[in-house]
Amino acid sequence: MFKPSHLHHSACHDHCHTSIPDTFEMLCWNVHKNNQKDPGFQSFLHKEVERRGIDLILFQEACFRNNHHFELADFSYDAAANLEFRREFYGVLTAGRMESSYAKAYLSEGRESVLGPHKSLLLSNYLFKDGSTLLILNVHAINFRENQRYNKELERFLDLLKGHKGPMILAGDFNSWNKQRMDKLQKITEKLSLKVVNFKETGKVKSFMGKELDFVFYRELELIESEVMDEHQLSDHNPLFVRFTRKVI
Repeated sequence: MFKPSHLHHSACHDHCHTSIPDTFEMLCWNVHKNNQKDPGFQSFLHKEVERRGIDLILFQEACFRNNHHFELADFSYDAAANLEFRREFYGVLTAGRMESSYAKAYLSEGRESVLGPHKSLLLSNYLFKDGSTLLILNVHAINFRENQRYNKELERFLDLLKGHKGPMILAGDFNSWNKQRMDKLQKITEKLSLKVVNFKETGKVKSFMGKELDFVFYRELELIESEVMDEHQLSDHNPLFVRFTRKVI
């Protein structure tokens, strides 16, 4: 695995929408690099997107190629690569039925170890029809490092998000596998006035050492529905499905 030659990737079909609906469905999933490798992945994704009417997809550990369109024909995407191997890139990817109005890819400041890779994160804006903005930060947090480095990376999330006025989603794999990490994550989300989606199927959310790793946080949106989808056998993480409607203040 090597440091990527190209950090920010994107593609949009000609018929992509320009705005996000006031009520939208989202899927958040660490796909364990299987989105391009497992033959059953595409059929599962197509089926669930159509059945549930999904508008936004947030992948962590996604596989993608430069200048290639997303798996779904009517979805645009932006991605932030943290690894490159044999002309394939890996990282976080945010896809939508609508094109982002702005997106920027970042690498974590720290590495996973002395010689390990950085992690990637992706900041995306999507416009509602009235011109207001939904901000999304798709995260795969640093894992095999001390709590001090983890805390610094989460402080960076705060720096990236604190200037935004309006609806916001912070979601992904936070590698929050001990109490210190969970406490830091809670402090950061409280500073951003974010609520957490509490999935009733708590035992199905990916966890390690008794701590959940995958989360969806939000603000200025109303949560309508949430579900952990576990009938797939495509990743060691289960996809998180949520339906939001815009909260007009």
